[in-house]
Amino acid sequence: MNTAWARGLARHRTGRLVAALAGIALAVALVASLGSFLTASKATMTQRAVRSVAVDWQVEVQPGADPNAMLSLVRRTPGIQTAVPVGFAHSSSFAAHVQGSTQTTGPGVVLGLPDDYQKLFPGEVRPLTGSTSGVLLAQQTASNLHVAPGDTVGIQLPGTGARQVRVAGVVDLPQADSLFQKVGAPSQTQPTAPPDNVVLLPAADFASLTGHATGVTTQIHAARDAALPTDPAAAFTAVTGSAHHLEARASGGAIVGNNLGAALDSARQDALYAQILFLFLGVPGAVLAAALTASVAAAGGERRRQEQGLLRLRGLRPRRIASLSGLEAALVGVTGGLAGLGIAALTGRIAFGSASFGTSAGQWILWYVLAFVLGAAVAAGAVLVPALRDLRTVTVADTRRAERRTGSPWWMRYGLDFALLIGSWLVFRASSGNQYALVLAPEGVPSISVSYWAFLGPALLWLGAALLLWRLTLLALTHGRGVLTRLSRPFASHLAGTTAAVLSRRRRPLARSVVLLALAVSFAVSTATFNATYKQQAEVDARLTNGADVTVTEPPGARTPPSAASALKVSGVHHVEPIQHRFAYVGSDLQDLYGVRPDTIASATSLQDAYFSGGSAATLMKRLANRPDGLLVSAETVKDFQLAPGDTVNLRVQDARTKALRTVPFHYVGVAKEFPTAPKDSFFVANASYVAKATGSDAIGAFLLDTGGTHQKQVAARLRHRLGTGATVTDLTQTRGTVGTSLTSVDLAGLTRIELAFAVLLAAGAGGLVLALGLAERRRTFAIATVLGARPRQLRGMVLTEALLLTAGGLAGGALIGWALSEMLVKVLTGVFDPPPAGLSVPGAYLTLTASAAAVAVLAAALNGVRRAARPAVEELRDL
Repeated sequence: MNTAWARGLARHRTGRLVAALAGIALAVALVASLGSFLTASKATMTQRAVRSVAVDWQVEVQPGADPNAMLSLVRRTPGIQTAVPVGFAHSSSFAAHVQGSTQTTGPGVVLGLPDDYQKLFPGEVRPLTGSTSGVLLAQQTASNLHVAPGDTVGIQLPGTGARQVRVAGVVDLPQADSLFQKVGAPSQTQPTAPPDNVVLLPAADFASLTGHATGVTTQIHAARDAALPTDPAAAFTAVTGSAHHLEARASGGAIVGNNLGAALDSARQDALYAQILFLFLGVPGAVLAAALTASVAAAGGERRRQEQGLLRLRGLRPRRIASLSGLEAALVGVTGGLAGLGIAALTGRIAFGSASFGTSAGQWILWYVLAFVLGAAVAAGAVLVPALRDLRTVTVADTRRAERRTGSPWWMRYGLDFALLIGSWLVFRASSGNQYALVLAPEGVPSISVSYWAFLGPALLWLGAALLLWRLTLLALTHGRGVLTRLSRPFASHLAGTTAAVLSRRRRPLARSVVLLALAVSFAVSTATFNATYKQQAEVDARLTNGADVTVTEPPGARTPPSAASALKVSGVHHVEPIQHRFAYVGSDLQDLYGVRPDTIASATSLQDAYFSGGSAATLMKRLANRPDGLLVSAETVKDFQLAPGDTVNLRVQDARTKALRTVPFHYVGVAKEFPTAPKDSFFVANASYVAKATGSDAIGAFLLDTGGTHQKQVAARLRHRLGTGATVTDLTQTRGTVGTSLTSVDLAGLTRIELAFAVLLAAGAGGLVLALGLAERRRTFAIATVLGARPRQLRGMVLTEALLLTAGGLAGGALIGWALSEMLVKVLTGVFDPPPAGLSVPGAYLTLTASAAAVAVLAAALNGVRRAARPAVEELRDL
């Protein structure tokens, strides 16, 4: 009998089965795809963190310890691939006599490197010009001394006389911050910047030079080859534990500077944010697909109850009927689950080149099994559970009567929708307040935590808004017959009143359909808007860091006049904007001071209103231009010094002629929270002309070049060829890759492709499937209307009126709910954005596509219902 029942379902209930299968397949495919991708993304984050580190460990030998013994200890540590000693010595100055003048620098650092150091750690030293071996100068040092390969430099070390060395080459130190870290010190006490003056010597020359010098230390630079867990948090724990184990074995003789651990520390926070995005943006899609399946099953609920009554009249026991319902649920769950896994594999193959999304076999299989089990659970909940409930509560006589509920649902009577919205607002207020951290990842601490209760805000908003829309739709259909009659008259003609009565009588299933479509649209709107806003802010962050499309930064101490901008106007450059960079004391606090031309600065870079407080970007730039001694101050400085607009701010700046500090009065005119090329904490922005007058120098710190947003790499290459090592040239594409977190550059793009594709399918399914099944279940109604004299045009009008109400209500409600969710998501996930956005970025093209897909699906379902209604009434009634 089971086989016959399955065949009957496949033959006579094809539409209902296919619709349920589609819902299950979407839920399984979405969970399998996003879960596999999340795991693969974490592995990618770990790999990126490992690749970003040139020297995994810098083990500093403590005073009194034997460097050779510590070197042997490090080399014997499990997981160490190579370890070499590096000498560090502090120089009081460097000097060079070039072209008749003597240039002298301030304090610097001398490194002693083994001969094969660059081969062992290729990312630590980048050759620029000259030889790659011998005495090497850092680019900044060569610029300060005005020397080139072949020139002679004097090194002054404490306790020894000056020693002359011949420069063999000039290099860049890409990871100078970690190379010159204070090993073992907390991040708050680390140097704010690496030394400007650095000389790299071969180990033998270093030993000869520092034989009688004081303050010489030895570090052991180590590279690891131990296999790490794919999850960044687990990898961080493993690396940190290994470093602590080494320190314990050294018994105070060495301290580990764990560069690899620091990189993984940052990556584990990105991984947790990726997990949060998965929950915020992925789980609602799976829930929506499950709800779609439940709605599809509910659309055939009355017919299923009638079939159960017929089977009970023919003598089948309830247990046997339950087994047949279980067979239907199994058929839907297994077939839909397998189809969903196939879709997930196809998605991975098309979007990422691998059906496993790049994960290991075990992790891929785990997510696929979990997704399949979820699909089976959804099938059981949507098909089997209602059938079992009907067996217990519905009699055979009940199945012969049309189900007609009176009164309001229980949640409307108790105001559950309002309670959920109030709860959402309260949680949102708490989770978006000042100093609230969604992800807490204390530096150096293995544990990492997420405030998951913040998810309640968007979740309660989603549910509360859906119930509120349900309430409003029911009220409109119950008390708005007159309006419905007028709306349906152009379509249904003389049956407008009947159409309004039918819609009012079917208000419950119609309201359910409207809410389901609205939730699908809101999922698409919130997901697309969040992703577009994130992409926008990643670009803003890159522009803030680099300053413009291409930036030419002059070395400190260089006296480059503004007129040098003309030499930078190579092919592809539209505008060159000079910016002064000085340092100024406010009280005892040293901050960066930028001199700009307020009238033209926006021609080379983007100034967003979110960068400023107390006015728009244009307003504050105009205010600065109108007051020569005007000063834009960071929010932190305003708070620390209790400043009010118009206050006089006395800054101490260095006079370029006397090198002495002098007090210069400025007037506070506004707050700058962010500014191109400026640090993220404290800085000043003033008029370039006033700064030049106050300091006695119009020297430029950097030039911002506008290339129209194109050909940045090519323009930067031309400038590097023209300027050589005299200035640092960076372009936006280069900066975009360095400032973007692994979450920005890897994960969100893939997450976007997966979620937006499923969002379109869910919107189309929610709009079309439920309506199509509802119309199919009402064929008897249409046949009776035809017998009573209804014309095909009038029947078509009845169907099109319902489709129009469904589309309008679902799209409008979904747009409002999606907008509210987007605002809340962006606010709650502020930690993901850097800097926080001034407003949402709305992807109009994608949202238009989603709305069109939903509308086309509803129209197709309506037209199919019209076609079915046109069949001869006698034939239709006989089939039923």
